[in-house]
Amino acid sequence: MEYQPIAYIHNDFPTKFGLPRQSGLSEHLISQIVMEKEYRNPDAFRGIEEFEYLWLIWCFAPMGKRALSEDASTKHASSIRAWSPTVRPPKLGGNKRMGVFATRSPNRPNPIGLTRVKLLSTELTADQGLVLTVAGADLMDGTAILDIKPYLPYADSVPDAATGDYGPEHQQIMAVTIPDDVAALFSEEQLKTLKEVLSFDPRPGYQHDPDRVYGFAYGGYDVRFKADDHTITVVEAVKFE
Repeated sequence: MEYQPIAYIHNDFPTKFGLPRQSGLSEHLISQIVMEKEYRNPDAFRGIEEFEYLWLIWCFAPMGKRALSEDASTKHASSIRAWSPTVRPPKLGGNKRMGVFATRSPNRPNPIGLTRVKLLSTELTADQGLVLTVAGADLMDGTAILDIKPYLPYADSVPDAATGDYGPEHQQIMAVTIPDDVAALFSEEQLKTLKEVLSFDPRPGYQHDPDRVYGFAYGGYDVRFKADDHTITVVEAVKFE
């Protein structure tokens, strides 16, 4: 099977660490979806503004600016043979093994992701065609988009469905402290996103050292922070190279 990326997403997260663990957790995280040239026909988006939310189907692994070649397909087949039936979700402490199909782990037989985003606007540009601006994505900058579909609440939402260890009762919301000199480096919208992301505690569930300094790339800076049981404290932000 060959998959052709139809678009790439762009935002302030160039690396994986620090990203929201699920879509919709940070509704202030703004991204732009830029279509590849062959998919920039405005007719392909006719009626999309009628929907408030969209599904993005995307690829965990970098695909480059091309479809999977025969050589790449062979490598992918090899990776399928090497897949593990169980994984250790970091947020669950890193010690509990679960079946890969019972988790959202990126370590899957096929590196395909599914994300719900809020459609904020569409803009027909001269150089990039129709650009979609969305909120709430959990994708890093440059991720390949394989397909876009409308989100239908009556068919896609089951509010009372069982969620195991992933339910809201297991998600501790942390207090976040950001010093003024760091806050001044970001726009108001970026600062809201940063606070949201930190409030869900980006650390793996098995790391609890209050003296350890963690860091992730965001908005052109390496944001460094410490954490105790209840509070995330940003200590500095260094220009990201």
